Formats: sequence, structure tokens, C-alpha cells
Amino acid sequence: MNEEAKATPYIESVEEGPAYWMVDILWVMLATGEQTGGGYSLMWELCPQGSGPGPHYHDQDEQFFIIDGEITYRADGKELKAGPGSFVLIPRGTVHSFRVDSETATLLNSYTPAGFERT
Repeated sequence: MNEEAKATPYIESVEEGPAYWMVDILWVMLATGEQTGGGYSLMWELCPQGSGPGPHYHDQDEQFFIIDGEITYRADGKELKAGPGSFVLIPRGTVHSFRVDSETATLLNSYTPAGFERT
């Protein structure tokens, strides 16, 4: 975390946050590194069935909280099935992928420290 950066109080909503499409997924930015002093970034995602990235890794820890739907994650040689209320941690440097099994899925996706949102 950048010692000079400072997080400030704010509020963001899924309806009004900056949004974009990537790998067939709608991403809505809820918190950026600029807003959190570099500590983390947080996105809300709407994912259609079959969507998800192929194998890749990040320089940040990645966290997922499944709001609804069913998703299969593959990481570190393991297959992880996640549903509503599930938390998934993918440590930095771990090659992983996921695929949405249900008709749709919504989730919160966070990166620690921040930085992924700049890609």
C-alpha cells in the first residue's frame, strides 16, 4: 500500500458505479485502489452461463463472494464448486480459471492489494 495514499469515506452503488464488459462479464467498480489507499479493489460482477476466463494468474490475492448462482473454479490442481454464500480465495501467483455453471451468477470480486483494476 502506498504510504502517501489515503483512503477516504465514500459510497458507490451497483446501479451508478463505473461499468464495463470483459470476458463476457459485466463488471461494476465499487472500490478502486485510488479510493482505498491502494489496499484493495472491489467489483460486483454479473456473469452469464458458460462465462469465465481461461487459466491465468495475478500479482494480487483474489477473493470471490458468490451472491447467487453456481461457479466451478479450478486452481492449484483442485476443482472447487461454489454457490450462494461461498467465499473463494485464490492466492497471488496461483494459476486459476472459472466457469459459470448456472444460468447466471452474481458475485463480489476483490483484489488485494489494489492494481488489477488498472489492467
